[in-house]
Parts: sequence; structure tokens; C-alpha cells
Amino acid sequence: MTSSQIEVLLQTLISGLLLGGLYALIGIGMTLIMGVMKIINLAHGELMMVGMYVAFVLFSSFHVDPYLSVFVAVPVLFILGVLLQKFLINPVLKVEAIIPENQVILTVGIGMVLANVATIIFTSDYKSTPVEYATKAWYLSDIWKETPIELSLSMPWSVSFLLAIIITVLLWFFLTKTDMGKSIRATAQDKDAALLMGVNVERLRVFTFGLGSALVGAAGCLLLPIYYLYPDLGGQFTLIAFVITILGGLGSTVGAIIGGIILGIFESLTSTYVGMGWAPVGRFVIFVAALIFFPGGIVAILKRKRFGK
Repeated sequence: MTSSQIEVLLQTLISGLLLGGLYALIGIGMTLIMGVMKIINLAHGELMMVGMYVAFVLFSSFHVDPYLSVFVAVPVLFILGVLLQKFLINPVLKVEAIIPENQVILTVGIGMVLANVATIIFTSDYKSTPVEYATKAWYLSDIWKETPIELSLSMPWSVSFLLAIIITVLLWFFLTKTDMGKSIRATAQDKDAALLMGVNVERLRVFTFGLGSALVGAAGCLLLPIYYLYPDLGGQFTLIAFVITILGGLGSTVGAIIGGIILGIFESLTSTYVGMGWAPVGRFVIFVAALIFFPGGIVAILKRKRFGK
């Protein structure tokens, strides 16, 4: 490979890693909800869209930086998620219906309502937050003057990636070091055993849906300086979160992190070497490959290696 080809490959891998970090944060929210509640939240992307509009309103009306709007969007999305779970999803879960997946159909309806409400309030026009650092980048030559390869890091992508790592670490600390977090993990592993141990599963489901909504709301704030915003944005990110959840393994946060990074790198490679329009196709290829060759997801592979099987 020539130096220019190596430079393009490394730049593509770096871009994919940065994208994968944000994808992982989006996927973790859906994974948590699926692990505890055993349902697929098909309104996940629309909840992220709501978080992005919260950040957009704060930026356009009060000049609040999108990254700082995380501190507002996260509690707003947490409350919204709690209300949706408590007053809409929980009652449906208790009803015996002909279609056992009626709660999944409900989340589709919730997503449609959120998208239409956003269209009514903000119209279908594309929105953006023209921050000063949107086009800024860091270059390897600024650090190493004699470098034979010129690599760059987009400032908004880099900041979003670092903040996604911080949020993920805080989530890991919460899930592993707090009683509530341990209860969430126990419920995801075995709901009946958690009930026998005195865990209030009903309350935990409400909290988990709020937590998953808050995480994807935070991801929306991190994506806003990078993406254009419009009401139908959520659909593609619901699909992305679903692919990550399947690829990582149902209910596995570690699998969601690895799956998000794999998907981000794969999409970046597809865009560079095949074409920008082929990225969604690459996403679909990974989804089908995971279903055929890794039905248990990445977490199943890690467990087999751990136990030497």
C-alpha cells in the first residue's frame, strides 16, 4: 500500500471509531430497555429526535451550546420516558391480547405521534446549530511536525466521542456500583429471581425506560452539532439502535458498545471504498450476518471464549 492509501485507511478507521462511539451510546439505551422489559422500543429514534429539538430550542432561543444542553435534555427525556412507560406501556403490558407483541406496536404509534407533533411545532424544514467549531479540526502534523501521514480529527466529532465515553463510564459505574444498577442487571438476567430477592420489578421497568430515554436524549445532543435535524430523523436511528442491539446480543451493554463501534467502522469503510449511498446497505448486511452467523450476538461469543467452549 502506498502512503496515501494508508492515510485514507487510517482516516477512515478513525472516522468510523468516532461514529461508532456515538452509535454505541444510542444502542445502549435500547439494550437496557430490551434487557429489563423484553420489548423492542421502536420509538427509540424519535425520543432521540425530541432530545435534539430540546437542544435546538435552547441554542436558538438562549444560545446554549448543544453540548451543555445535555444537562437539560437528559432530565426532560427521563421524565418523558417515565410518563410513557407508566401511563401507556405498562397498562398495555398487563392486558392479554391476541397479539403478544402489542406493546411493540404501541411504541411504533408513540414514535409516529412524536414525529407528527415535532412536524406541527417545528415544520418539516431542516434545522441546524451553526456553532463556531463546526468546521474546525485537529491535525496530526500540529503535534508531530515530521509525520509522514497527515491525519485530521473533526472537533465536533472528537468532543462528541469523548462525551459519549464519559456518559458510558458513568452508566457503567451506576450499573455496577449502585443498588439500583445491580437491581437492573439482576432483572435483565432473571426477572423471577429478582422478584424473589425483593426487587420491585414494576418500579424498575419505569425507571429503566426513563434511563434508556435519557441516554438516547444525551446522544441526540451530541449529534446535533454534526447532523441536520428534521422530524423524520428518528426512523434511521431506531434501525441503527436495533441493529446494534442484535449485533451486540439482546440485553448486553458491553455487546452494545462493541456492536456500535463495529457498525460505525463498517459504515465508514463502506462509505469510503464503495460509496456514501451504500452505508445503509452495509448496515443491513451486518444485520443479516449477525442473525445468520451470530444469533446470540457478540456477548455469546465472549461467553464461549470465557468458558472455553
